[in-house]
Amino acid sequence: MLYVQKSEDDRTSLFNNNKKNPVDTMININNPADCCGCTACASICAHDAITMKPDALGFLYPEVDRSNCVDCGLCEKVCAFNDDYDKSFNIDKPLAYAARHKIEEELRYSRSGAVFVAMSDYILEHGGVVYGAGYADHFRVVHKRAITKEECNEFKGSKYVQSDMNTVFRQVKQDLKAGLAVLFSGTPCQTAGLNSYIGKAQRKNLILVDIICHAVPSPSIWKDYLGYIESKFKSNVIKLEFRDKSVGWYQPYMESFTLADNSIHKDFLLGYLFGSGLVSRPSCEHCRYCNLSRPSDLTIGDFWGYEKVAPEMNTDNKGISLVICNTDKGCSLFRECSYMLHTKHVELMNSLQPNLQHPSSVDPRWHQFAKDYQKRGFLYVARKYGNVGYRYQLRMLMDKIKRKLSI
Repeated sequence: MLYVQKSEDDRTSLFNNNKKNPVDTMININNPADCCGCTACASICAHDAITMKPDALGFLYPEVDRSNCVDCGLCEKVCAFNDDYDKSFNIDKPLAYAARHKIEEELRYSRSGAVFVAMSDYILEHGGVVYGAGYADHFRVVHKRAITKEECNEFKGSKYVQSDMNTVFRQVKQDLKAGLAVLFSGTPCQTAGLNSYIGKAQRKNLILVDIICHAVPSPSIWKDYLGYIESKFKSNVIKLEFRDKSVGWYQPYMESFTLADNSIHKDFLLGYLFGSGLVSRPSCEHCRYCNLSRPSDLTIGDFWGYEKVAPEMNTDNKGISLVICNTDKGCSLFRECSYMLHTKHVELMNSLQPNLQHPSSVDPRWHQFAKDYQKRGFLYVARKYGNVGYRYQLRMLMDKIKRKLSI
């Protein structure tokens, strides 16, 4: 049984370190950094004794209804957020490729090289189903199931918020039991959790694709940021892009909001806070998967540094992906859908991204930021830590002065 004890005094700390674990089969999660929120534990519980509850920043953590728990220990066994996650299908030397879609329209609406579009199209054409991050309600990021090209279109584009998995793991298992091929995309912690939950016996028709993940930002910060934009411009957001690509792929992070009055506004507040490491989940700093032993069949992401190995593939600055084939199954899928792509084999060691080597750091001010946000709200932290108001302008001025003095 997995046991979580919340602190009443400080929800940003989330856990009570003094609570003893009364049952040997329990996991006592004292530190939020020990949980990535993948939902494997809640999904495997046949008695529905575990529910995922948000903390002050909106990150989900498991809570146990002890009256329903039978102490079977499955939630402890299924947890893959450790160094012993399953790597048994991995090939000895992963294969790396530079890749981008041949159709320009697909590149336009994808953040990198639209490789996942080719993979999902292939799976759909062969009667399979696809899972990825989409939207529910008013741009709340959730994982969804897709059986058509139109439904898969919602998975295009980056979504810099941790997605709510809800009951997706159980849906995936139902599809696999029905004999369907399933393509699942997510962060490495989500694919590792799903892999552990499904088990080797049912892995044959499951293809896991993870992204080269920097970290996952706070759902609550995202919700309040969206409300801030709508309040500022007095109009509802009807369309958004977490990373605007209108002036090219290789550019600074910029969010783009299309409002109901058809105006378009661009900002980088979420990107600024995200890049600073202030809104990331605590577990991201201790990510187990920032290495080349990936918990998935395929790994995809922006190919930063492509100029060194494949400069000819992105001369128009419309985007390029790095693809890493980690298993025989991943190699097979990439080979089958490569007719839709421009590809070039590259040396993996010459193509390493930072988060394939180490986790992203959390800003030392993270705990104070969380306390300020809980006590004073979004606008306060946006002004104190972000790019809103005079404090940001003053910081920029001081940085400019320091640069001039150092010349």
